[in-house]
Amino acid sequence: MAAPSAALFRFMVVLLGVTLLIEHSAEAVAFEFAFEFTNSAQGTSGGDRFDKEIGKGGALEIMNSSTKFIWKTFRQQSPASRKKVNTVSLIVESMNGIAYTNGDEIHFSAEYVADYTKDVKAEIRGVMYHEMTRVWQWDGHGNAPGGLIEGFADYVRLTAGLAPSHWVKPGSGDRWDHGYEVTAYFLQYCESIRPGFVAKMNAKLASGWDLGYFNALTGKSVDQLWKDYKAKYSSGT
Repeated sequence: MAAPSAALFRFMVVLLGVTLLIEHSAEAVAFEFAFEFTNSAQGTSGGDRFDKEIGKGGALEIMNSSTKFIWKTFRQQSPASRKKVNTVSLIVESMNGIAYTNGDEIHFSAEYVADYTKDVKAEIRGVMYHEMTRVWQWDGHGNAPGGLIEGFADYVRLTAGLAPSHWVKPGSGDRWDHGYEVTAYFLQYCESIRPGFVAKMNAKLASGWDLGYFNALTGKSVDQLWKDYKAKYSSGT
């Protein structure tokens, strides 16, 4: 077989370089969008602790690894199946609470970081997996229940092995759309009886919201699924 031409060789080298960058760079997905990090609380105990324990490099790594994990969880192998985002920004600042997401901006409380008494690195990573999910997930054009949306975010955190010890136990809660870990454990149950449920539900939420999605994906109403879920844990099975 003839040796490749110089032009073809250059193309092959460029292609290999792109492949390696995608596989190994902490900012591998920069071809499609960018990550930005700002610590507005430097000089405070929380801001300085964030810099010491995580830093800019660590923050960008968490944003990148969580994004890849979210895409894998939602089975979004192709860019066409994902939400279009140009820039994801993480801002550490002085504020109440823990963290919140506004569009493509994540705001993280420096006070929370300062006061956290357990493994702060693990907690920051766990919170970031939740908030990054809020960036990437579909929400039924804003019509899906807030508890379901927050439940999806905690489901990702749970599946990543980042659930904190203070979460309630599986089977807890009075309703399926309570949110956070209560709904996350319910979604985990739905996934266990219909593998692929979470990814398919998220995909449906790209076009809108209907309570009937539960029936369409599992053959059962959400009320029946919740009853079955509660029965599973009340019986100890």
